[in-house]
Amino acid sequence: MLEKVDLARALTKEQAEPRLKKLQERLRILQQAALHAPIAVTLVLEGWDSAGKGTLVSKLVERLDPRGFKVRSTNAPLEEELYRPWLWRFWMKLPAYGEIVVFDRSWYGRVGVERVEKLARPDEVERAFQEINDFERALVDDGQVVVKLFLHITKKEQRKRFKKAEADFHTRWKIQPEDWRRHGQYDEYLRVYEELLERTSTTHAPWTVVEAMDKRWALVETFERVVNAMERRLKAMGKLPGQIRLTDVVAPPPKPKPSSKKGAA
Repeated sequence: MLEKVDLARALTKEQAEPRLKKLQERLRILQQAALHAPIAVTLVLEGWDSAGKGTLVSKLVERLDPRGFKVRSTNAPLEEELYRPWLWRFWMKLPAYGEIVVFDRSWYGRVGVERVEKLARPDEVERAFQEINDFERALVDDGQVVVKLFLHITKKEQRKRFKKAEADFHTRWKIQPEDWRRHGQYDEYLRVYEELLERTSTTHAPWTVVEAMDKRWALVETFERVVNAMERRLKAMGKLPGQIRLTDVVAPPPKPKPSSKKGAA
């Protein structure tokens, strides 16, 4: 799947900016519609380190009402979570009706990084594939919107971004020795990600691979996928708000005020 992705896709600044402004405003309107419908929206962001997930999250929430969304970053489980079924901690972080929740990494760690790093037994990994599909089936059956995006970049591009981040005082903290170690395992992760995408892309919760070599393309593609998914669900409920025009988003320059000075007597 990943080997067939066209990573040459890109947008110029002139192409991307008008589309992105329109999509940001549309998402803001859809957020309000989701609140009143109400529907819950879960956005799953997976992909390579330095593929741009952080940038995507920042742009996605830039114009949204902060009371209606949450961002969940997935770290190692807490001690109390280790004493419960492994999906329990994700159930507890799902959106309420009317909310949007963005998972920056997610339950896919069990069949991704935990598999490569031998943090889960082979039988746990194998069982997790079906558990994940059942979990997402339950969310969709309950009326939730589930959008799953995998951000894909090449090994060469990842190395380039690591070096660029390390060269900048403000971003060097992002790159740790563990990131370079995983970079050396790129091919192994690639095989695991291929199987992950194949076995968990279902009719009810399909994966979308986002070509993330060009950040502008990745931003526009992500917004379009989220907007389209929310529109389909709201339309099915008969609660889809009207469309907007670009002129509604980008205000025209103000007209000059007429001069109030009177002519000389």
